[in-house]
Amino acid sequence: TAECDLTGGLPSFDLVGLPDAAVKEARERVRSAIKNCGFQFPVSRITVNLAPADRKKGGTLYDLPILVGILAAGGQLPPPPEGAAFLGELSLSGELRPVTGMLPMALAARAAGIRTLYVPADSAPEATLAQGLTVYPVEHVRQLAAHLRGEAPIAPAPRWVPGEGSGAVPDFADVKGQEQVKRCLEIAAAGGHNLIMVGPPGSGKSMLARRLPSILPDLTEREALETTQIHSVLGLTTRAEPMVTRRPFRSPHHTISATGLAGGGNPLPRPGEISLAHNGVLFLDELPEFHKDALEVLRQPLEEGTVHVTRSSGSESFPARFMLVCAMNPCKCGWYGHPSGRCRCTEGEVKKYLGRLSGPLLDRVDLYVEVPPLEFGELSQRPQAETSAEIKARVDAARAVQAARFGPEGPSCNAHMGPRELQDCCALDEACTAVMKGAYERMGLTARSYDRILRVARTIADLDHSEAIQVPHLAEAIQYRESAYLRR
Repeated sequence: TAECDLTGGLPSFDLVGLPDAAVKEARERVRSAIKNCGFQFPVSRITVNLAPADRKKGGTLYDLPILVGILAAGGQLPPPPEGAAFLGELSLSGELRPVTGMLPMALAARAAGIRTLYVPADSAPEATLAQGLTVYPVEHVRQLAAHLRGEAPIAPAPRWVPGEGSGAVPDFADVKGQEQVKRCLEIAAAGGHNLIMVGPPGSGKSMLARRLPSILPDLTEREALETTQIHSVLGLTTRAEPMVTRRPFRSPHHTISATGLAGGGNPLPRPGEISLAHNGVLFLDELPEFHKDALEVLRQPLEEGTVHVTRSSGSESFPARFMLVCAMNPCKCGWYGHPSGRCRCTEGEVKKYLGRLSGPLLDRVDLYVEVPPLEFGELSQRPQAETSAEIKARVDAARAVQAARFGPEGPSCNAHMGPRELQDCCALDEACTAVMKGAYERMGLTARSYDRILRVARTIADLDHSEAIQVPHLAEAIQYRESAYLRR
């Protein structure tokens, strides 16, 4: 809340309430905008308090409410309407510029009882996504003044509706061979499971991963709003595309820091890559090349779906429910186990390279699949590969089964099942129990691995339209549990 007070005394303009540099500079923008729009800047002591005063303020969104407050306090504008809020950045000439984080602010305003929003025209489509608000798109301070005086009312902005969708998505029809990897990606998409692909350079790991979004289920309205809020805070939405309509696919470079991955910053913590991948895919190419501290920050979000960022300036929690998809070579040179025999790495170097990945992190991955090099015959032939649309149809059917099983308040997919859902939906008969017992003892599985195998088996059963987990489903899930390369 921007509280403005005009009193007698020497002329001054004070901003209080822990403002940062961008907020303090609002004094000059507001002063110039008031004069250049034909209003009289008050020659008095001006005090603006940004409440609550004990919370740090950042950004340029306070420009417009400060201007309206000063003009209303000086009698040059009527008092703001009851239940209305103003936000936006001002140019020196009085034009309004868009601000970041419009959707979460609009949702917070609605929760606080605000019913009318006055926002920059470029930010209006995003603000309309928070239903239940009347959003007025404002181009200029003069236009706003005429509206508040009742001289020229502004038409409310209609709610933004997504169009057909733009941009082509890579299709699985382009991929030759690698049928087992495609099957593994289909299971991952159907159940929301984490995945690691291991193979030599040029085998198609990155190509396959970048086609994963083409078979993922469409975002629900709730998921789209959650995802858009995060992207909005970081200024990744536009007037033409104010809403995220496709599941995010984030692929940070391996030089990224732990802060860039998890989030942070100064003075206010901001979401990182794992939050930008919320409800989508986080793809880590060349997994062992990432900094160890960056990889270790993934452990808690992978379990909880939330990342807690604590800095000296404050503490924030950001959503981080994502699919982790990783690609890696079997050794430093990349050719370990290749039929050509051109690997130059010693056994010690191979172990050291793979040792960069901690056991607790690998234990949180559901599916491991080896991506073998393609033979000449597979490359030279031109068979008609299965399209992404055909695979997506099976994925959507499996997700529909899960949605009916868990209900609107339950987990969104099998990968997010808790202990109760595991007990109710993943019961094993006598034959499956015997198979699971043998795998548990032979492979040295942990309790977490046991639960993850059950979740994958449940997804495979859903793809097979089976009400119960059967031995073939469980055997396939166990097969994907560990790579021969990573057992070294």
